[in-house]
Amino acid sequence: QEQLVESGGGSVQAGGSLRLSCAPPGNTAPFTCIGWFRRTPRKDFEGVAALQPGGGTTQYADSVKGRFTISQDHANNTLYLTMNNLKTEDTGTYYCTATRNYGATCNSRTTVGFTVRGQGTQVTVST
Repeated sequence: QEQLVESGGGSVQAGGSLRLSCAPPGNTAPFTCIGWFRRTPRKDFEGVAALQPGGGTTQYADSVKGRFTISQDHANNTLYLTMNNLKTEDTGTYYCTATRNYGATCNSRTTVGFTVRGQGTQVTVST
């Protein structure tokens, strides 16, 4: 199964920042939607952010709007999630995910259901 590779997780204090990276798989066929979701300590899955590579449209969960930024470096085809003003409730395992389905709805909620994904990277925010 195709797999993405996340990096950049770690432990920070509340108010701090982290930047997550997601490297593309060997298959370079274009994605129609890419994004991030997280699994919380309660084992809930929550969509975080989504980006449509074609037009650059982005969408965020209300819980992270104004603090997180999703972006893509087209030169190396790497996806980023820049997280500022982190809160303890942002703690979780973050997964990069993508789809090539042209019919897929592209928003933070739908990223949870995409089948191309990574192993996850842990983010821990403490007080």
